[in-house]
Amino acid sequence: MKKVRVSIDLSKPRKKVRGRINQKLIDATTEIDIARHKKNDDAMAMRDAGKYAARVRKKMGLSQLEFSRKIGVSLETIRNWEQGKRAPTGAARALLRILDRSPELALIALTA
Repeated sequence: MKKVRVSIDLSKPRKKVRGRINQKLIDATTEIDIARHKKNDDAMAMRDAGKYAARVRKKMGLSQLEFSRKIGVSLETIRNWEQGKRAPTGAARALLRILDRSPELALIALTA
């Protein structure tokens, strides 16, 4: 295998490479545009969290009612997660990760 040594001279910075940024578009972006994009990004994240919760539940082969009873969360909360109205946070998100990776162990711990 051939070794290649590279040295970098920090005293001679390279020419600034222009990226694919449309500066006119950035300059034309308003605070209202930024708020709208943030709202859309938040909505997308909520849908993704809901899809994750639904995937974990289906992987376990449980209905929404059975799943809500097993993990001690209201049926309405499960529905809100899966419909993207709310996203699981904190302990609920951690529990979903555990259920996703080791459902049998998690259910044993929850029923003990």
